[in-house]
Amino acid sequence: MPEPAPETVDRPRGILVIALIVAAEATALLVAAGWYGYELVTGAPVRSFWGAIFTLGLLLAFSAWLYSVGHFLFRGRRWTRAAALVAQLFVLTIGFPTLTAGVVLAGVAMLLPALTAIVLLFDKRVISYASRTGGLPPAL
Repeated sequence: MPEPAPETVDRPRGILVIALIVAAEATALLVAAGWYGYELVTGAPVRSFWGAIFTLGLLLAFSAWLYSVGHFLFRGRRWTRAAALVAQLFVLTIGFPTLTAGVVLAGVAMLLPALTAIVLLFDKRVISYASRTGGLPPAL
């Protein structure tokens, strides 16, 4: 008998919390990209115009990737746990220096959700929910 699809199994609360954290991070990147693009269009000085366009593209691409990770983590896809963990590690590498540089509010706003997500990613219910292989449609 095949294992039921993750959508038909009780979703642990940790999955919802992690998905919301990842979606909030994606939204923050999207807002940063919007602000960056606005500054670029209004004539803020840049050393390299194409470098600035590349940075804007990276912000938009990473935001889209995080939205995808949050969505598919919520649905219980296996690959999303590793992707969410990597994203949280990136946030830690930015949040910790921000905190130690004296920008306490921004540092804490990055560190607390990232640490919460990392702890929840290793919860046995989250691992069980996001590690199912049966019942999923084939990927391409």
